[in-house]
Amino acid sequence: MPLSSKKFDYVNNKTKIKILGITYNQVQAGAYALIMAEENGNKRLPIVIGTPEAQSIAISLENLIPPRPLTHDLFVTFMQKLKINLKEVIINKYDEGVFFSEIVFNIGNKNIIIDSRTSDAIALALRTNSPIYIMNDIMNEVAVEVEENDNDYYEQKEKNKTAPIDCLSQGKLKQLLNEAIATENYEKASYIRDLINKK
Repeated sequence: MPLSSKKFDYVNNKTKIKILGITYNQVQAGAYALIMAEENGNKRLPIVIGTPEAQSIAISLENLIPPRPLTHDLFVTFMQKLKINLKEVIINKYDEGVFFSEIVFNIGNKNIIIDSRTSDAIALALRTNSPIYIMNDIMNEVAVEVEENDNDYYEQKEKNKTAPIDCLSQGKLKQLLNEAIATENYEKASYIRDLINKK
């Protein structure tokens, strides 16, 4: 296939996605699921990320300013000083449960593409208000289409994007503990109690 055709396909065969929220991964200890959604559709895509990345993304979602810059904040400052623009993030590969991404930077009249972990790419995209895309073949293979009547749940999640539970204050954790006990969700209550004890 000619290079020009490949470029054309690459540009047109991608879907814009957005973040709905972050949830604790019940299957994989110490991991979180970043819930992505098709911008104009009902497809949902969970991406497993680690705790540090979840915290960095959650801080950006909540518009919090840490006392010292996180690595992603430092990188964005570096970009701003050198007048480098983050043009877009593209999730371009999926292999054995792992998503791979590319970040497209713009410097002057040049576009530079750099491979990245998907969690890092998304953390940077959030901080620069840059679009996030996924290749259509990956979206079709991995995403789940929700029923229209399930959209209320996801839209509510989007309006109430929350930090990972272990980032919450002790007061908020105690509130969640009382709610878990009241609804007889003792497994969740036990987990929250352990977090409170650690703090």
